[in-house]
Amino acid sequence: MNGGKHSETDRLAKHILREMPRAVHQRARLHLLDWVACVAGGLKSPVADIQRSISGASPLERAAWLGNVLEMDDVHRAAILHPGPVVWPTVLNIGGEAMDDALDAAVRGYEAIIAIGSMLDARHYAFWHNTATAGTFGAAVAAACRLGASQDELVAALGLAGSVTGGFWQMRHEPVMAKQWHLAHAMTTGTLAARHARHGVTGPRFILEGPQGLFAATCETPKPLDLRDTWRIEEVSFKPWGACRHAHPAIDAALELKSQGALHGPVIVHTYRDALVFCDRPDPASSIQAKFSLQHAIAIVMERGIPQLADFEPDAIAALAEARSRVSVAEGAEFTAAYPSHFGARVISAAGEVTLRDTLGDPERPLSREGLVSKARALMQWGGLSPSSADAAIHTVLETDRVGDIASLLKDWL
Repeated sequence: MNGGKHSETDRLAKHILREMPRAVHQRARLHLLDWVACVAGGLKSPVADIQRSISGASPLERAAWLGNVLEMDDVHRAAILHPGPVVWPTVLNIGGEAMDDALDAAVRGYEAIIAIGSMLDARHYAFWHNTATAGTFGAAVAAACRLGASQDELVAALGLAGSVTGGFWQMRHEPVMAKQWHLAHAMTTGTLAARHARHGVTGPRFILEGPQGLFAATCETPKPLDLRDTWRIEEVSFKPWGACRHAHPAIDAALELKSQGALHGPVIVHTYRDALVFCDRPDPASSIQAKFSLQHAIAIVMERGIPQLADFEPDAIAALAEARSRVSVAEGAEFTAAYPSHFGARVISAAGEVTLRDTLGDPERPLSREGLVSKARALMQWGGLSPSSADAAIHTVLETDRVGDIASLLKDWL
């Protein structure tokens, strides 16, 4: 039906397999550290307890469930998704000891998940979890590259993965673990697609733009495939605080206002529409709801300063009820217009206001290496590691040449 026309996955596969400068591996190491730290931070969660009870799963399959538990995983703004929790367990679980090979495959997996996620439109994001949808593609590419796939095999893996991808946002409305299941599903499904493609199983080349493909089924106005000279892992943001990324711009603006001594009295937050859709929650009843509450996030800054992980737990939710009642939220048209390329907010109090176009951890306002290490240390200690064990784990992730060293860490933890 499509004759000899090149599909979007043909174009993407060719782009993904281009030569990569070794310097990109240094950036990838920081994302690996961030993911490992997020896993460590989730070690005391109910999700981790369940994973420990499941026999037969590898440590990396169990770890795939934990990278998002604390809502501190890396995020790409334009694609509105979290690459790390899907890509890293995939590349590390394939096998092979050379860390350079794993880093290389991970960067290519990031490229795929971001490229496809950036094509999805607002209609898709209204119902579908972009990390689940694009994540299956990203995992397929990461696994296929780790397995040495050809361009044709990569296209087949993308087609197979895309034919069963996706996950609904309904889990936002119920106290369930489906968000973590989405990540594990993307990893296992993408890996299976890659393995089968390497053995000659073919998949639909036009899985994205075909008449019964992903875009036709889930989008109104999909965006064009954007192939860039740079590697898109360099566009990914790090999250400094344990809340939904949609709450971070307001947190950042509130912290700036507090540093001026001007965050008191009633507070108004103006931000983009999706931040309200996901995080307008004045009365959170659980830790996960608190992480998705603009009102709670601002209350933390008002009363306590820089948000800590404990500030989203039940005791803090109860203690900050009065402060939350002093916070109101509304859409700011200029922030909605700039989104998702920029996550911005304005925080207004009786004594002043602060407007931010980008937030801490974005490429425009990056976290330093020292800041990322400090974040990793805090996450690991929250998960129960001693300070010395946390420092040893950080050193291992940043310095090892062997994939097995990281797998050993995860095995000890899980």
